[in-house]
Amino acid sequence: MDDRYDVVVVGGGAAGLSGALALARARRRVLVVDAGRPRNAPAGQAHNFLTRDGVAPARLLAVGRDEVTGYGGEVVDATAEEATRDGDGFVVRLGDGRAVRARRLLVTTGCVDELPDVPGLAGRWGRDVLHCPYCHGWEVRDRRIGVLATGAAGVAQAHLWRQWSPHVTLLLHDVAAPGDEEAERLAARQIPVVDGPVAALEVTGDALTGVRLADGEVIGLDALVVASRAVASAGVLASLGLAPVDAGAGAQVPADASGATAVPGVWVAGNVADVRAQVITAAAAGSTAAAAINADLVAADTDAAVRRHRHDLATMFEREGWEQRYGQRPALWSGRVNPQLAAEAGDLAPGRALDVGCGEGADALWLARRGWRVTAVDIAGTALRRAAAHAAEAGEAVADRITFQRADLREQPPAAGGYDLVSAQFMHLPGVQRRRLFARLADAVAPGGTLLIVGHDPADLRDTAHRAHFPELMYTAREVAADLDPGRWEVLVAEARPRAVVDHDGRDVTHHDAVLVARRRDPAGAPGVAVAGG
Repeated sequence: MDDRYDVVVVGGGAAGLSGALALARARRRVLVVDAGRPRNAPAGQAHNFLTRDGVAPARLLAVGRDEVTGYGGEVVDATAEEATRDGDGFVVRLGDGRAVRARRLLVTTGCVDELPDVPGLAGRWGRDVLHCPYCHGWEVRDRRIGVLATGAAGVAQAHLWRQWSPHVTLLLHDVAAPGDEEAERLAARQIPVVDGPVAALEVTGDALTGVRLADGEVIGLDALVVASRAVASAGVLASLGLAPVDAGAGAQVPADASGATAVPGVWVAGNVADVRAQVITAAAAGSTAAAAINADLVAADTDAAVRRHRHDLATMFEREGWEQRYGQRPALWSGRVNPQLAAEAGDLAPGRALDVGCGEGADALWLARRGWRVTAVDIAGTALRRAAAHAAEAGEAVADRITFQRADLREQPPAAGGYDLVSAQFMHLPGVQRRRLFARLADAVAPGGTLLIVGHDPADLRDTAHRAHFPELMYTAREVAADLDPGRWEVLVAEARPRAVVDHDGRDVTHHDAVLVARRRDPAGAPGVAVAGG
C-alpha cells in the first residue's frame, strides 16, 4: 500500500464502496479504509436494492469490494483514528499506526442506533426487532407486530406498519396514551393500544414470541418495531472540527446535496449524512459524492496544469531549459538532417547559410558537406559542444566550413542581408516573440536568397504522436507567409507537408510540417516582414 491517494474513503459500506467504485473508474487512486462494522450486519438480507433485493449484507459488500479492486482501488481492513490537514490535502492515521495521505476525503462511517433499554432487545436487533418497514415489512407481513412507542412518532409508526399486517399492536412503553382523536383513528384501523411499560422480550428457541409488560402480562408477538435514535459515527470527522447535529430522526453531519461539508475537501455520504438512508440511498449518495469529488479534483488538476503550462512557456525555450534537456540525454536528436531542409536546399547553389537553433549539428554538417559556409547558432552550450565534436569527426574539410556560435537571436539578431539561406527548423516561440524573430531572420536573407522556415503545424496537436501540447507555439506556413511583404518576397511554398511517423504505441501516424519557402527579391535589403508592434 502506497501512502498517497487521490481519495481516501473512510468506511466500506454501500456508500463508501459505491463512491470508491465511481472514483476508481474515473482513474483516481482510491483507498477504502473499513473497520468492518456495518450497521446492517445483524440483518439476514438487504431489500429495495434494485437487482440485489434480498442479498445478504455481507455478500453485497464482498461483491462491492471485488468491483472496487477490479478497477485498481485498494481496500484495507483498519480503523481511521483521525484526519488532519496537510497542505491542500489530509493525513489519515490508521489504528495500526500507518498514515496515508489523501487529496480529498469521503467519509461514509454510517451511524449507530441507540436502542431503548429493554432486556433482550439489543440481541434481537435486525432479526425480529425491527425499525424500517421498507427494509423488513414484507418479511413480517400478516404477522403479529408490536410497535414499541418511545416517543411522539410511535402512533405514526403503528399506522405505517398497518400497511403490512392487520395484526399491529401499539405498546405504550414510556409515552402517554393518545388523545381522543388519535385513539379514534387507531380504532378505525383496528390497532389495539396496550399500556406499558415493556419489561422484557419473550424468546423461545431463537425466535421472538412476545413481550412481557411490567405487570407480568405477556403480549404474543412475532416482531417488535423499535424507533431507534440514529447518531452519525463521526469520530474521524471530529478531528477536522465536524460534529453531528440533531435532524429529528437522529444526529447527522451537515452537508450539501453533493455531500460536501463545511471543511473544504471533505465529503460525507450514507447514514453519516442521512440517518434515514436505506442501502440503495446510501449507495446513490456515495456515487453522487464521488462525482463531486472528481469534479473538484479535475478543477484542481487543471489549475496545476495551467501553472505548469505557464512555467514551461516562460522557461522551456530559455538557455537553462535547453541545457537541462540536453543534460538529460547523451543525444537529444536523431543525428539525421531535417527532411524538409534536404528537400528544399538540395538543389540550391551553395553560399552562406545560417542554421538557426542548430542543436547537435546534423543540418549544419549536411550543408557543409554540400559546400555551404555555415554559421550554426544555438542558445545551448552543450548542444554546440556536441555539434563541434560531430563536425570534427566528419573531418577538417567539413569542420572548417562551419562556425559555431552561442547566441540568443532574440537579443543578438543576425547581420542584415548576410546569408543566402536562412534555415529555421522547428523554432517554436510564443506568438509575438516568434514573429519578431522571424522578421529578423527574414532581414538576414540576402537579395536573391532563400528563407526556409519549418515548424509543427497545429494539426499535429490532434494526433497521438505529438508529445507536447502548446497551441500558443504552433503556426501554419500561411501565417508565416502572411507576414512577408509581397513586394519584397516571392513565396514559393506555404503548405502543411505530411510526414509519416510512429507514435508512442507503435502506430503509424502522419505529422504535418508547416513549410515556408520564400525568395527575397528586394535589392534594397529592407526588412521583408512587417510585424505589428514589432
